[in-house]
Amino acid sequence: MSEVAAALIDERALSKLRWRCRRGLLENDLFIERFFARHASSGISVTQAEGLTMLMDLADNDLLDLLLRRKEPSGEIDTAAVREVLADLRT
Repeated sequence: MSEVAAALIDERALSKLRWRCRRGLLENDLFIERFFARHASSGISVTQAEGLTMLMDLADNDLLDLLLRRKEPSGEIDTAAVREVLADLRT
C-alpha cells in the first residue's frame, strides 16, 4: 500500500465525510454507519475516503443496488478505491 493510501484523514475531513454520507434511504445509512463504526478506532484512509466520496455521488437507489450486489461498479466509478470501500461496506 502506498504512503498516500495508508495516510489517514484528519478529524475535520472525517466530520465532513460523515456529513456527506448522510443518505435519504435508511438502508444505505445502515451500511454506511456500520462502515464508520468499524473504522472508528483505526481511522479512515485517504483511499477509503476517496472511494466513499465517489459512491456518495450516486443516487440512493443506485448506491443501494451496489450495496446489495444487484450491480457492480462500472464506468468512472469502477476504481480500486470504490471497489475497496464497496467490499468493506458489503461485509
